[in-house]
Amino acid sequence: MSDQLSKRLAHVDWLRLQEELDEQGFAVIPALLDSGQCQKLISAYEDEALYRKTIRMERYSFGEGEYKYFSAPLPDLLQQLREGLYPELAKAANRWQERLGRDSDYPEQLSGFLAQCREQGQLQPTPLILKYEAGGYNCLHQDLYGDVYFPFQTVIALNQTGQDYTGGEFMLVEQRPRAQSRGHVIRLEQGEALVFPTQYRPVQGSRGYYRTTLRHGVSTITAGTRYSLGVIFHDAK
Repeated sequence: MSDQLSKRLAHVDWLRLQEELDEQGFAVIPALLDSGQCQKLISAYEDEALYRKTIRMERYSFGEGEYKYFSAPLPDLLQQLREGLYPELAKAANRWQERLGRDSDYPEQLSGFLAQCREQGQLQPTPLILKYEAGGYNCLHQDLYGDVYFPFQTVIALNQTGQDYTGGEFMLVEQRPRAQSRGHVIRLEQGEALVFPTQYRPVQGSRGYYRTTLRHGVSTITAGTRYSLGVIFHDAK
């Protein structure tokens, strides 16, 4: 386990993060991973023993690029990220459920939530690493792998925009009821983590909270190679 990562997680401004999630639907955690940790993950990209499945996006019309799902057991750093981020995000998840008039039933710890996944036959880990070359992109989508899913996920930039690649901004598009969609373009520095909704979020309206649907993707990489890490909390069938 990484003591450095434990310290960074402990020093995250969780109050600010909770406020930003409620106000805008997403939040950035600065410098969650250091350059050495990022490089270690990139260097392990070709180690096929770490992964259970490789997806080439072109084959499925998902975009242009490649990603790999990690096998169980997850690497220590990734397991620590998953377990360390979950508890505070579960608080936000339950708050959002209550605002939408639903039961707030997300357990306090990741182990309890994964037990819910297992009950539905969702046994495969979903954290992944993504690689895009120049010309690559990811179409707008949602990462739902079964009936049980967590309302938040996290993406971490593993190399440096403007230095290792250009383009490749993270895109988050919100479909508001009876209105045109709203888009956010988010540029992440190496090691920064973006927390964003998996499927929807509650928004305050004149008659209470209503639900807006979100999809995410990656704009076209214009030069270089872009790597990122996806930390998804629910498992897949």
